Amino acid sequence: MVKILVVDDAYFVRIKMRGFLEVKGYQVLDAANGEEALSIYELEKPDIVFCDITMPVMDGLTTLKRLTETHKGAKVVMLTSVGEQAVLMEALSSGAKNFLVKPFEEDKVLEIIHSLMK
Repeated sequence: MVKILVVDDAYFVRIKMRGFLEVKGYQVLDAANGEEALSIYELEKPDIVFCDITMPVMDGLTTLKRLTETHKGAKVVMLTSVGEQAVLMEALSSGAKNFLVKPFEEDKVLEIIHSLMK
């Protein structure tokens, strides 16, 4: 079973992604910030991480950099809002595999998962 970690400070984003991904047969973990995400990643080793860019405690870009430094094969997809293009470009050059614009479309999420699990 594919294991997915959703990292977002917005509870409703985590719940929405969990709801439709679990129905599709994925195991879903979630974290409210980057620090929680790093701890969960160490314990659970998820296959894919969907990570928001703007979060308290530890932002998504820092989380991405720490994950890819310690886990070269980490598959991180950045969750972005309009207006975060400069940070998004830095994230892609720092190892993010893809990005997803919020509010996200479920079909796009599934398309990204399938492409990363090939």
